[in-house]
Amino acid sequence: MDDQAAHSPAPEPLDGRAELSEFLRTRRARLQPEDVGLPHFGRHRRVPGLRREELAQLAGVSVAYYTRLEQGNGRNVSGEVLDAIARALRLTDAEHAHLTHLAKPTQHKKKRAVRPQRVRPALLQLMDAMDGIPAYVAGRRTDILGWNRMAAALFGDWGALAPEERNWARICFLRPESRVMFRDWEQKASDIVSYLRMDAGCYPNDPLLSALVGELSVKSEEFRSLWATHDVREKGHGVKRLHHSLVGDLTLSFETLRLPDDHDQSLMTYHAEPDSASAEALRLLASWGADATRTGAAGVPGAEQ
Repeated sequence: MDDQAAHSPAPEPLDGRAELSEFLRTRRARLQPEDVGLPHFGRHRRVPGLRREELAQLAGVSVAYYTRLEQGNGRNVSGEVLDAIARALRLTDAEHAHLTHLAKPTQHKKKRAVRPQRVRPALLQLMDAMDGIPAYVAGRRTDILGWNRMAAALFGDWGALAPEERNWARICFLRPESRVMFRDWEQKASDIVSYLRMDAGCYPNDPLLSALVGELSVKSEEFRSLWATHDVREKGHGVKRLHHSLVGDLTLSFETLRLPDDHDQSLMTYHAEPDSASAEALRLLASWGADATRTGAAGVPGAEQ
């Protein structure tokens, strides 16, 4: 860290009240009365989606109470009320958890907002032993904490990047080559912003997250637009369509395995359907990538996670 960075003012934490207010407002705006069994009176409604009084009616709370909550005042709100509002808004499990974090952040404020993240040596050894399987560990803020040779062959040599640049959000929004690598770039970008939103709910006082969001908001109009949607979701598994400069197009299935001893870290693995063109492409990468950077890990000298 240079002297200028050491003396730079710490980024302001994200405004928890504003986060709660905007999340509730955007979830309410996406529902129409007919979606929840309410009559739709007239075509001229002053606000998109449900009115506050309609949402309060569905949740079984007073309009004044719900209004205070949507204005960002989540103090003393009970879990039962949050559950009722989540049901009324038809929130997904990820959205419900995010609402709870936003409305009841006290438990997070009592903890250190930022703890250095390290990948256990045994997990690095496990990834290195995954012959032909690209694997990496992702942490908070979409940081890339550790990876194996196959991941480097598939996604690029993360070891050549500065530690702070080993981050999916920066790669996706600030590196043009990512738009070629991810054939469904818009979906990848949306997923990344969703993960950052969930981190913001869990760690509202994380200065590194605030700095990352601020940087991307300044440098990427697409990030700003996606950040304003307040969408949150989790993906445990799925399919990624990639393009590699050496082996062409690949269609790979991915699995997200959250680590039981650190829920802020996830092991990501990619594999191809047996005997497919993508499986052959991975075999070629495995042979061509024999000299690729060996397993990388967070905690290298000078790294700050």
